[in-house]
Amino acid sequence: MTYLSMLGAIAQNAAESETETENSLSIMDLLLSGGTGAVVIISILFVLLFVAVYIYFERIFAIKAASKYDESFMTKIRDNVTTGKIEAAKILCAQTNNPVARLTEKGISRIGHSLEDINKAIENAGRLEVYKLEKNVSILATVAGAAPMIGFLGTVIGMILAFHNLASSEGTADMGVLAEGIYTAMTTTVGGLVVGIVAYIGYNHLVVRTDKVIHSMEAKAVDFLDLLNEPA
Repeated sequence: MTYLSMLGAIAQNAAESETETENSLSIMDLLLSGGTGAVVIISILFVLLFVAVYIYFERIFAIKAASKYDESFMTKIRDNVTTGKIEAAKILCAQTNNPVARLTEKGISRIGHSLEDINKAIENAGRLEVYKLEKNVSILATVAGAAPMIGFLGTVIGMILAFHNLASSEGTADMGVLAEGIYTAMTTTVGGLVVGIVAYIGYNHLVVRTDKVIHSMEAKAVDFLDLLNEPA
């Protein structure tokens, strides 16, 4: 290969690289090149994504804290109750920061009443604990359903604008410009689906973790009631 042919090959490769660079489009350019409407839709989706991620991690840490349980807790409660140390049992519950301890404390405070009254008090306290565990989780479900629809809305708006430009030009519009408007409009659908999928997965994971904590609460409440029902 001669020197001139080498220079020609290098120049051709450089031209091809430049052409590929011109044809490529970064994600940020794609998101921001859809006009004001697309930018507004994408901004809303980013806000929804931030809200979904924040709620997920805030709830997962709260559920993780609520699921911490010392297996010796109920044994200590049993020893204090059977020996008549009711105040000591209350203090132990107050020093233990988890839903099981709060339910047990509510039951201990009703000792002396009928088992039905104690059970009802524990159930009422349990509803409050479940509400605390499920706080703001419904927002994730809302985001999971709303984000794809918002994305579709942006796509429909973009398609309407693209075909409006075509109609305004009496059918002589540049097809490249039309195609660019269409695929830019489709980015809002992609964004909406991504946000919706993230929120949906996060919501279902939180529901599973919450159900495990609720099941543990119910099991320990039954253990406490069985303790009170034991013959003296």
